[in-house]
Amino acid sequence: MPREVIVHDIPDEDKVCDCCAGTLHCIGEDKSEKLQFIPAQVKVIEHVRPKYACRTCEKEGISNTVKQAPVPHSVIPKGYATPSLLSQIITSKYQYGLPLYRQEAMFKQHGIELSRKTMADWIIRCAELFKPLYDQLHQHLLRQPVIQADETSLKVVDSDKATSYMWLYATGADSPQATITGSVIPNIVLYDYHNSRAGRCAVDFLDGYDGYLQVDGYQGYEQTQATLVGCWAHARRKFMEAKKGAGSKGSGKADWALNHIQKLYRVETQLKEETAATRYAQRQEKSLPLLNQLETWLIKSAQQVLPKTKLGEAIQYCLNQWHKLMRYTLDGHLAIDNIRAERAIKPFVIGRKNWLFSQTATGANASAILYSVSDQFRPSFPGGATP
Repeated sequence: MPREVIVHDIPDEDKVCDCCAGTLHCIGEDKSEKLQFIPAQVKVIEHVRPKYACRTCEKEGISNTVKQAPVPHSVIPKGYATPSLLSQIITSKYQYGLPLYRQEAMFKQHGIELSRKTMADWIIRCAELFKPLYDQLHQHLLRQPVIQADETSLKVVDSDKATSYMWLYATGADSPQATITGSVIPNIVLYDYHNSRAGRCAVDFLDGYDGYLQVDGYQGYEQTQATLVGCWAHARRKFMEAKKGAGSKGSGKADWALNHIQKLYRVETQLKEETAATRYAQRQEKSLPLLNQLETWLIKSAQQVLPKTKLGEAIQYCLNQWHKLMRYTLDGHLAIDNIRAERAIKPFVIGRKNWLFSQTATGANASAILYSVSDQFRPSFPGGATP
């Protein structure tokens, strides 16, 4: 960071010994640092293009050619937004969840009248420019051995549906890194807007993808050609709800299931830094016996617990999803759950709490593209959290 050094020295007349009047010499110094915040600066860049013509040709009445530098390229043709201003607006909304109406108020503090309608138009235009990059990331994502997916609701005011959905697709564990325009993209996260939660939305986006697709228990994903892999985080969540619902009475069965699932996760913690081949071998040795014990317990417990209770629902969920929940042991590239997708969709969920809705489907599609692009450069924080 830029550093400004301020020296607090005594006056020259004080650099004399009080006892003998001899000259004092410097024996050291003490330093302390303070962090200063400088508010953002906004300035107008005025582009001037001089015109040149020939006086001789003018006097002789000869057709004169006027020479002038070409118009500088602008992201928004005939607009006054610079790339830095557009980047600020996009980053504020899609990385830090700052709605346009709040940005409008902030710009007003700088003496700038910048309406949210203007900023919304700029965002849609920027999304159109980013679409080729989005398409490249999409194609690379479809070449991955594992994709994780999730979806969440979204309100679009001008939509004919009461509830729309933002779908999310992310690269799975240990997927090859993408290289786009010379930059390495470690993890691809793409959003896809639809005014429906129909399985056809996933079918259209995945476009015949036949690799592993790790998801929750939503039936819509069954329509894809992918091999579905279950999520143990969702299964565990069901038993946690059952334990919570039992209250002071306690639930020994829910506790047993949670402890057993924790053993599966403990194996994964030990294998976190291992190769895919090692993970596969260790899962066959350590995880499969635990899964077989859990399956036996589930079948037995299903006959002892009422199906309409929270515990009964948790048991039935696992049994219904069992072949998918077992599938992560078949390939070392697979994760035990799709928490990566759930974490990836959090920035959108946090942003939605602030801006509440999209006005149009065009705006929602623009948000899908810009959330996707922003996610590739989203800063990470301790514990895997995101801003």
